[in-house]
Amino acid sequence: MPQKSTGPIEKAILQPADGGSVIEFQFNPTELVFNQSVNLSYQEGARTQKGLPKVSFAYPEPATLTLSNVLFDTYKENESVMKYINTLKKSVAFTTALQRPPIYTFVWGKQMYLRCMVASLSYRLTLFSSAGEPLQARVDMTLKEVDEALAVI
Repeated sequence: MPQKSTGPIEKAILQPADGGSVIEFQFNPTELVFNQSVNLSYQEGARTQKGLPKVSFAYPEPATLTLSNVLFDTYKENESVMKYINTLKKSVAFTTALQRPPIYTFVWGKQMYLRCMVASLSYRLTLFSSAGEPLQARVDMTLKEVDEALAVI
């Protein structure tokens, strides 16, 4: 049975590795689901005794972490949620200096889970003020593992 927290709840963050902005999530994850696979290479025409294609194990694919339905909410502050969304949008933009998107480390509490880049991002604006300001957004993003050696230009 999970134990209850005795202190303040730690928020998950994307900690920039190369000068980008910290992205703090307004949620405490209930689960983290990671995916990883191995790339296989099939030899055309070559078969095993059972008739299956012969397989070569090429290389491991980078791990991915998909975060779904992450809530960003500024209703109580009555200010636009776009300050969070604009920071997230920068995570999938190429910077002039780097000529690639920023690299992050996904951190929750004291645990560093994944050195990554934001591979995909989508968001939905879901609540608005009477003046039309977006006050709430739901975000989906996929983080893809990046090797430290590959992140250097």
